Amino acid sequence: MQGMQVAQSFVTDLGLGSLSGAFPGGSFPLGAVHEFMSPVAEGAASTAGFISGLLSSLMGDNGTVLWISTSRTIFPPALRSFGIQPDRVVFVNLKKEKDVLWVMDEALKCGALSAVVGEMKDINFTESRRLQLAVEQSKSTGFILRNSARLNTTACVSRWRITPLASELMDDLPGVGFPQWRVELLRMRNGRSGVWDLKWINERFVPVIGRAARMLTNVLDYEGQLETKKVG
Repeated sequence: MQGMQVAQSFVTDLGLGSLSGAFPGGSFPLGAVHEFMSPVAEGAASTAGFISGLLSSLMGDNGTVLWISTSRTIFPPALRSFGIQPDRVVFVNLKKEKDVLWVMDEALKCGALSAVVGEMKDINFTESRRLQLAVEQSKSTGFILRNSARLNTTACVSRWRITPLASELMDDLPGVGFPQWRVELLRMRNGRSGVWDLKWINERFVPVIGRAARMLTNVLDYEGQLETKKVG
């Protein structure tokens, strides 16, 4: 299988910071299919949230996404926390998983869609290759959310595993807090693998800073303010 050709007009910065250095050319590959592994239910919900963050930048102001599943892991109103209006996501709920793959294949042939998300348990190399050929023509982008721990060979350009981390509360006030993830890029064609801790805040991804480092930053900021007052 030939290496993926990254067209400049179909790559973008999704605000992933240093993680972008793992991508070919430093940009998230569009016109490609990305695979996300979630062996447990908690991971699937967290992965759906992370994908929503990616979609937020990918959709822009006028994009539309198709989300296909037999048991949806995303709560539509929750998309607003990622800057996405739920009415811009078309949800297709099916009874059989084999139909998810068929609908996703057809949807990825439509260049009018910003992206297509398909939730499924298993996919083989031939099936994933068919999806990849579809996006190479339409330049749409596919996200496969696999609720499975079985690792097998696929034609997807990348493979990810997203693990939820304890959310960070704003100013230690009670509440849900900002979502945080451990992002493992297990494979990236023409790129490199790695692990990053990210959180979603103010409609963008930012690195997670450890508590000790955060306290040091606050102290330095405070000292800087004192020095400014002295100079003034």
